[in-house]
Parts: sequence; structure tokens; C-alpha cells
Amino acid sequence: MQESNTSERLSQSVEDYYQHFIEVLPRIALGIFVIVAGILLAQLITNFFKKRFLKKAEDPLMARFLAQAVKIILILVVIMLALDVAGLRGVATGILTAAGGAAIILGFAFQDIGKNFLAGIILAFNRPFSINDTILVTDHFGKVKALNFRYTHIKTPDGRDIYIPNSDVLTTPVENYTADGFFRVDFVVGIGYEDPIEDAKVLIQQILDSHPEIVQDEVHDNFVIEDELAASTVNLKVLFWVHTVDYRMASRVLRGRVIQKVKQALEEADFNLPADITELKLYKSERDIPLRLRQDDTSN
Repeated sequence: MQESNTSERLSQSVEDYYQHFIEVLPRIALGIFVIVAGILLAQLITNFFKKRFLKKAEDPLMARFLAQAVKIILILVVIMLALDVAGLRGVATGILTAAGGAAIILGFAFQDIGKNFLAGIILAFNRPFSINDTILVTDHFGKVKALNFRYTHIKTPDGRDIYIPNSDVLTTPVENYTADGFFRVDFVVGIGYEDPIEDAKVLIQQILDSHPEIVQDEVHDNFVIEDELAASTVNLKVLFWVHTVDYRMASRVLRGRVIQKVKQALEEADFNLPADITELKLYKSERDIPLRLRQDDTSN
């Protein structure tokens, strides 16, 4: 008799749960529909605002970051709304309550992720670079391509993609080579000791002053100075400013063109451009240079 009552209660409980599930099934389906439709709508709204941001914003990096933030916020709102529609308002409230406590626990468990996330938010509003700037962070050199919540994406001149944690970008020195659009390039050229230094400087200065791709204004000075009395040459250091819209073009290609022009001009003006010279000295203990001439026997 007791086993029969237990079976009846169990059967009744299963039936009650089934009936309740049938009753809430439409609301659950509606909640799922709200989530799917909401995510699609959030994507459309994000794409719309992203295009508007990129058109009007002076800072494309900030525009993309804000678009990502808008998308995440919309998706969270949609999920909470879907839970409410499905009749799971208590679950939504519980999730919000648990999220506060979980945030503290997860904060300790995932310190690096949280640190990079917060650093990304700070960098979005206050950072030393913009999109397509050429920067150096520790040993990583390249052009800024994107700023995400966890990392900064740069592309190196040789085509590698590097993702630097935002906390490293925020806490280490960042060298920006293109912030104001100007960069100073230099190289060294050596002339012979017998050549007139001042004449060589004037000749090189004329090249710098007449080159159309070198910056010519009152703020940025291009000049030539004596750099070193080397073993075989008097080394002159040539310094000039270039525009850094394209850093690779300015710092590499244009520099090579100027070196080529300086070399040709010095050769045409009969300046010596000696290579390294090795000098042999005879000290008191040596009367001559010990040399041996070897004659190959080529006769058969």
C-alpha cells in the first residue's frame, strides 16, 4: 500500500512538472526568440553606429572601441530582457546578485584578464597613439591596427601581427614615431683627411635644402656636423627631417635616396670616400716586414 502511494505521488509530481513545463514552454520559446532577435539587432545597431563613428570621429581607434562596448552592453540587456520574458525574473535578479560576488572572486582568479580589460578602457580615452601610428613598446615595433578590450594589435614592417596586453602598453614607455607627423633621420658619410671639410658640408647642405621630400620649415632644421675622426676618414653626420605619414617610406626609402645623392655629389666633386685603411708600423725591435713571396710552379 505504501509503495503504491509513493508511486502515485511520484507519478503526480512528474505530471505536474510536465504540465508546468508545457505552460511555460511558449514563454521559454519567446525568450529564446528575444535573445536571437536581440543579438541580430544589436549587431545591426553596432554596425550602424560604427559606420557613423568612423565617418565623424577624428579618432578611428576610439570609434571602434566604443562600437565594441555598445555591442556588449546591448547583448547583456537583451539577455536580461529574455529572462524576464521567459518568466525567469528571479533568475535574472539572481544572476545580477551573483555577478557582484563572482566579480570579486573572478577578479582574483583572473587578475591578468581584469587588468588588461581595465587598461583597455583607460587607453581608449587616454593613450599615446592613434590608428596607423608607428610605435615601439618594449621590443615590439610596428603600426597600430586595433585596440581591443584585452590587447593592442600592431603589425610589424616585416608583416608579423603582434598582440600586446593592454596592461603592458599602459605601464611601459611607448615610443611614438609618428605622433606629430615628423621624424628626424640621420646617417654618417666619411671623407678623406685631405679633403676640405667645410666644402663637403656645404655640398651636402645644398642637397638637403633642395630635396622636395625633406621637410623645409622654420621649426625643423636640417644640417651637417663633424661627427668623428675615424681611423681612415673624417665622418660627417647628416641629419634631416621627413614626414611620417608612411614611416617605412620616410625612414628607409627616402633615407636611401638621400644617401645615394650625397655619394654621387661627393664623387663628382672629387672628394675621396676611402674605405678602412690598415696601417703597418715598424717598431724598434723590427727592422723590416717579414714577407714571403710564393711563386707557383705552373710549368708542366
